[in-house]
Amino acid sequence: MKMLYLDLETTGVRFWKNGIHQISGELCIDNTPVWDFDFKVKPYKDAIIDPDALAASNVTIEQIMDYAPMRSVYAEIVHNLGRHIDKFNKLDKAFICGYNNAAFDNNFFRAFFVQNNDEYFGSWFWSSPIDVFVLAAELFKNVRWNMPDFKLSTVAEWLGVEVDPTKLHDGKYDIYLTKECYRLVMEHIKAGTLPKETYTKTMLVKEWIQKKNENTKGQIS
Repeated sequence: MKMLYLDLETTGVRFWKNGIHQISGELCIDNTPVWDFDFKVKPYKDAIIDPDALAASNVTIEQIMDYAPMRSVYAEIVHNLGRHIDKFNKLDKAFICGYNNAAFDNNFFRAFFVQNNDEYFGSWFWSSPIDVFVLAAELFKNVRWNMPDFKLSTVAEWLGVEVDPTKLHDGKYDIYLTKECYRLVMEHIKAGTLPKETYTKTMLVKEWIQKKNENTKGQIS
């Protein structure tokens, strides 16, 4: 089984208007890494650049405009994919695994191929991605009300993964978090359990709510 763990950093949230400035990933075959990469890529020439999107990745317009040309990065990607996947064999493809990739990364990555005049994205990858965002929603569905948000970093912390906030929104680090979250989410789903960190955080919130309610009752009486 072939799995491409993928994370993109982009110049905005609209795949039809914005572009990619970082492509990070790790291709695994039967859970064994065979190729990992971290490309800094100059967005395509018509890409709209949102300064807020760049700020989230801690990069500047000047920096990304100095990155490698999109065409050369694309060529290296398809060359290395071709070493491990037979694009002419309909039974030989990789799953793309990421965090919220079904709604975000996959669309940008497919658009990246189209921008390089390649309409055969589906020759490399199955059309059904594995989205850790969705899998985590199943695991945390009974405590989701208690979570401040459902960002990758938050889910990682609730799974007991130590998160370095200074490294967030770097592709390679997000790949690491995604892989850890995927592993832990699947372990807990199969076991029918929740991480101990989840119980701890839930109890703290419940205690806070209880104290708040008691204080409110005291004020009313």
